[in-house]
Amino acid sequence: MDFYTEHEQIVKIVPTPDYPVNKGFSCIKGLRLDRQQQLFKPDPRPRMKQADGSFSHVEWQEGLQQTANRLQEIIAKYGPDSVAGISTGQLTMEEMALFGHVMRTYLKGNVDGNTRLCMATSVVAHKQSFGYDAPPYTLNDAELSDTIILIGANPVVAHPVFWGRIRMNKLPNKKVIVIDPRRSETAKQADIHYKLKAKADLKVMYILAKYLLDQGWIDESYIAEHTQKFAEYQEFLQDYPLSRVAETGLTEAEIKELAELIHAGKNVSFWWTMGVNQGYEAVRTAQAIINLALMTGNMGRPGTGANSLTGQCNAMGSRLFSNTTGLYGGGEYDNEARREVVGQALGIDSSWLPTKPTLPYNVIIEKINAGEIKALWVAATNPIHSWINSDTFRAATEKLELFIVQDIYDDTKTAENCDIYLPVVPGIKKEGTLINTERRLSLMRAALTPMENELTDYQVFYKMGEALGMGELLKGWETPSSAFALMAKCSANMPCDFTGITYEELADSKGVQWPYTPQHKAEGVADERRLYENNRFYTPSGKANFMFEAPLPNPLALGEEFPLLLNTGRGTVGQWHTQTRTREIPEVQDAVERRAYVLLHPTTANQLAIEQKEIIEVVSSNGVAEHFEALISEFVNEDEVYAPMHYIEVNRLTPSVYDSFSKEPSFKSTPVRINKLVKESV
Repeated sequence: MDFYTEHEQIVKIVPTPDYPVNKGFSCIKGLRLDRQQQLFKPDPRPRMKQADGSFSHVEWQEGLQQTANRLQEIIAKYGPDSVAGISTGQLTMEEMALFGHVMRTYLKGNVDGNTRLCMATSVVAHKQSFGYDAPPYTLNDAELSDTIILIGANPVVAHPVFWGRIRMNKLPNKKVIVIDPRRSETAKQADIHYKLKAKADLKVMYILAKYLLDQGWIDESYIAEHTQKFAEYQEFLQDYPLSRVAETGLTEAEIKELAELIHAGKNVSFWWTMGVNQGYEAVRTAQAIINLALMTGNMGRPGTGANSLTGQCNAMGSRLFSNTTGLYGGGEYDNEARREVVGQALGIDSSWLPTKPTLPYNVIIEKINAGEIKALWVAATNPIHSWINSDTFRAATEKLELFIVQDIYDDTKTAENCDIYLPVVPGIKKEGTLINTERRLSLMRAALTPMENELTDYQVFYKMGEALGMGELLKGWETPSSAFALMAKCSANMPCDFTGITYEELADSKGVQWPYTPQHKAEGVADERRLYENNRFYTPSGKANFMFEAPLPNPLALGEEFPLLLNTGRGTVGQWHTQTRTREIPEVQDAVERRAYVLLHPTTANQLAIEQKEIIEVVSSNGVAEHFEALISEFVNEDEVYAPMHYIEVNRLTPSVYDSFSKEPSFKSTPVRINKLVKESV
């Protein structure tokens, strides 16, 4: 994005014409960044809750020192496990790293991110199948693939830049195929839509794999030379004959057609996102997709791959450089050699480094409600709205002795409930790097200068470290550029190695995909490269693993009391998460429903005698009820309803169910019932 400014005002925003990610395109959210913080601008000083429950603003030095003192008092009383943090993939890589350094390296607390809500499934799937969290593709593969299969993905609305790349694909026989229970905006524009039952994805993938195997439509040489555990997978698939397809909502003819399309395709690509990731058996579903790519040899070549689409701008940076689930740059906490490398890179003794992964998000909330965690620091996210079964998070905030929220807005539901609010500036006023969905490092530069008293997230984390007394532990962390240099050192000789690029060089580049080493630089290797072109993976053997497990029953099954399945997701291309930012865009506000709504199939509406736009009650199996506007639509199945996640009512209904491997919440399959509301007589 190119910003044109005059007198500290943005006068025009233009998508960079030749940038290799978006190629001169942007959705409304990027084009209207000039609106950010013009309507809802908090006082730039910390807001502190007083003993009588009132609030007052204080100067930064006082606010940070008070906060640091309270954190240290809680740790002295209850131990380091009594403090925790929640962060987000909307922070820069350097901010994520510094937050992890303060909270994990120094305070010895726990920090997870709302990356857990979107990408944890793909991370675990990549690690188990490929040996490292390393998605293989470049976005350019969307233009080179003749058979594009989208599974649980709605890029027209959720990934408009990626959808733009698909539209740029001019191959004459290109096919866009959507596998989704809902006739989404993408399904409407696809060549073929396979409308399966909700959460039948895993079974569909196994039946499809078995049919491909039976037809001999697999790449036997690729399997033999570059994968392992296929014999076990082949035996496992014997339990998934074509005759079982009736269990999925698809037909035998549809499975045969899909298999024929995969077999006929020269370069087949599989893409998935939240419809897969946010499920109770999500990791195995993602790996069933990976298995399809491996067994058909669609990996490492242009236009191929099993490709996870990332949910947030820096989710990749938060996954590898947050000091939470692994050491900076990847690697396990109990690997002594890796600990020494990271310690040397940071200039500290390795004994300072955490000894185990952080508690995952759900356990942090559970331990707050159990009285074990006493202080929570939330940065750049709004979990009272976005967390699954969100009343549990609200209840947790009431049990905390110290609740800190750091955000660009002070009126989110989360910020309104905190003890200490730390205001920060948005991205248009700060710098740092982001690592996007295709592993590309890009530099974000400030378009505007922060005003008096305004601080960036990075400055708040650094100054809090000073107030806590970190001293020499902050050496080398003074600026985002210096933090970048530290993370580059930590990445050396890891799959994500980016030691071949400096912070300053990124400023004039078009971004660089990792890995990018000094050797890449010396040889003039392109800054856009897919992984596994050499057919070598990051496992000890260098071969990819076939991973599989029998499908699980939905832990919250439909029944007479709750006969409908609630699915949640994006509403429109202009909305984002909890709408705290996109509410500032007039064009978005003019185009979206102001109140929470659900989509009902006409048959369902008719059975319940519900009319278009009638206000109804939706009751979840977790015992929560909320009012919604009913919109009658043929774009959902008869036994399912769909609600956009942007409205706070929605995640009050989603129960606390998680994938057993990734601990990612299962937002997509909540049993509910619908009640008509009795109209009061006037």
